[in-house]
Amino acid sequence: MTENLSTATSAAAPATSTPARRPRTWIVGTALTVLIAAFLVFDVLGKLFQPESVVEGTTALGFTTDQATVMGIVLGLCTIVWLIPRTTVLGAVGITAYLGGAVCANWNADKPLVSTTLFAVYLGVLLWVAMLLRRPALLAVLGVGRGAR
Repeated sequence: MTENLSTATSAAAPATSTPARRPRTWIVGTALTVLIAAFLVFDVLGKLFQPESVVEGTTALGFTTDQATVMGIVLGLCTIVWLIPRTTVLGAVGITAYLGGAVCANWNADKPLVSTTLFAVYLGVLLWVAMLLRRPALLAVLGVGRGAR
């Protein structure tokens, strides 16, 4: 009886000690998330601490420094909510709305279309791609993928 117990224990040990591997899509999604988060945090810090270059850019778009502070707070909160796994979709929606405002502001200021105005669109698409790579089950929520029928 002791042999059976020790054999069962040793047979189960390799299965539990083998670390679970993350899929490559999750790794790529996480790497993209880190890059996007770093960019967003950099943007938030610029709006909150307002170095001269940020003040010039903000006023060129027609905003005051007080408005830039509010934008920084809103973007910071949305970024935090996006980085929390349980609220990532809510944060992504908030950041997407924020980026829509950036497109509108740049369009209104007659900034170059492809390089400046649409940069927020590129960032938003990349944000959603990163999120979907980390959590493919969200595709079903969006009505796309295997589970969507």
